[in-house]
Amino acid sequence: MKAKDKEKIAMEVQNILHMNTGDGDSSYACNSFLQETAMWKTLPVLRHTIKFMANNDIIFNTQCFKVADLGCSSSINSLLVASTIIDMVHDLCEETKHKSPQFEVCLNDLFGNDFNTIFKMLPEFYSNLKKKKKKREHFGHCFVSATPGSFYRRLFPNKSLHLIHSMYALHWLSQVPEGIENNKSNIYMSKSSPPNVLEAYQKKFDTDFRKFLQMRSEELVQGGCMVLTFVGRSIADPTIDDCCIIWKLLAQSLHDILKEGLIQESDIKSFNMPYYNPCEDEVRNIIQNEGSFSLDMLNVFQVNWDPHDTDYISTKDFDVPSHIHGENAAKALRAVMEPLLTSHFGNSIIDILFDKFKKHVSLQLAKKKIRYYNIVVSLSRK
Repeated sequence: MKAKDKEKIAMEVQNILHMNTGDGDSSYACNSFLQETAMWKTLPVLRHTIKFMANNDIIFNTQCFKVADLGCSSSINSLLVASTIIDMVHDLCEETKHKSPQFEVCLNDLFGNDFNTIFKMLPEFYSNLKKKKKKREHFGHCFVSATPGSFYRRLFPNKSLHLIHSMYALHWLSQVPEGIENNKSNIYMSKSSPPNVLEAYQKKFDTDFRKFLQMRSEELVQGGCMVLTFVGRSIADPTIDDCCIIWKLLAQSLHDILKEGLIQESDIKSFNMPYYNPCEDEVRNIIQNEGSFSLDMLNVFQVNWDPHDTDYISTKDFDVPSHIHGENAAKALRAVMEPLLTSHFGNSIIDILFDKFKKHVSLQLAKKKIRYYNIVVSLSRK
């Protein structure tokens, strides 16, 4: 494939990959509790990272602490992250009797992201900060801006950032891996995928994540840090259920509507996910081999497909809960996937597709409760 053709494919993904916009029933803004649940589970790593930066005088020696949230999407979560970071830094400054710095928060996502939804939330965000400032001495001002673009390219000036945060974004690839036309009726890696498909996905993640680390190493100050959270997988096998079965169920739903004549078989065969669930060893090895960062901390945790489900003990759902959990899980995935699916299959099949998907998920949860496996790392620039 020519370089121009590769660039065109990459740009197509950049232009269509975004979460559901607005604030309607299917919007990401109203269906991002899964990501919020994961965010709260990463707080120990974020707290560790900020203390590490304070101990190395990176926070106390700057007048403006600059944070970037990469892949911020379009819900309140990004502002929750910003508020949490500001609180943590200010608490450390109070403990050590240092003046709190000012804060600059740069929100990044692809060009199709609904930044306007976030901007509409800013007045309340600033109002809450103002209330805190009245209660607490020397509370630093905060300035929020947006920086659209792919994080697989440069986004910020050299050595301009102190802390980078990214939640549920880096498992999205810059484009669908090349040479996987023989992935049959799958839309992602599966047990029936040929070996070259698995290799292509692994190679593409390796290339993309290396590039991400290289770009960020130029933008962070020396000693600057990153906290990155991926949806990963628990073992080396790339076809394990905890990363692949959700996409298998979506593929089954597409085949259901194929049987009803609503789409063509060629439509399914030509659709593959620009997505990859890494395992811990892959993440560790790429960080080590790329060489710009030290891996200071790595944690793992699980989140139920239905983020409103707080049962992490049961291995399967009963009939009624599985129906409720299936519906909630389908809403969460629809908010993420609808624009990508619409760009390929059209919008006329979306309601039917996710109705069938909801049923497949409910049946799966009634048999075996599978959870998203998450990897969170703290890195510091050498």
